[in-house]
Amino acid sequence: MNMNDAISAYRTAQRGVATGGGMASREAETTGPTFGSMVKEAVQGAIEAQKQSAQISDAAVKGKADMTDVVLAVSNAETTLQSVIAVRDKVVAAYQEIMRMPI
Repeated sequence: MNMNDAISAYRTAQRGVATGGGMASREAETTGPTFGSMVKEAVQGAIEAQKQSAQISDAAVKGKADMTDVVLAVSNAETTLQSVIAVRDKVVAAYQEIMRMPI
């Protein structure tokens, strides 16, 4: 997931709200990736980081990798996982807030 794409999507959505554009005009303005595709890419990135961490740890057990590489890979995987969990928590909280809104 590219952070610039996420910022661009946010700014596009913000412009649609600020201009008071209807749903049709916002749909026409949206040219960036969808929220679903961004989440999918983030999850795939987390999975790849976990796999890389496991591969480097396995290589270290076999004596083929440096310990600093193992520490960096595990730290990267942990940070990625914590980021995914934080995003998940925010999405769940937003969903719950929307569900509490009166119709």
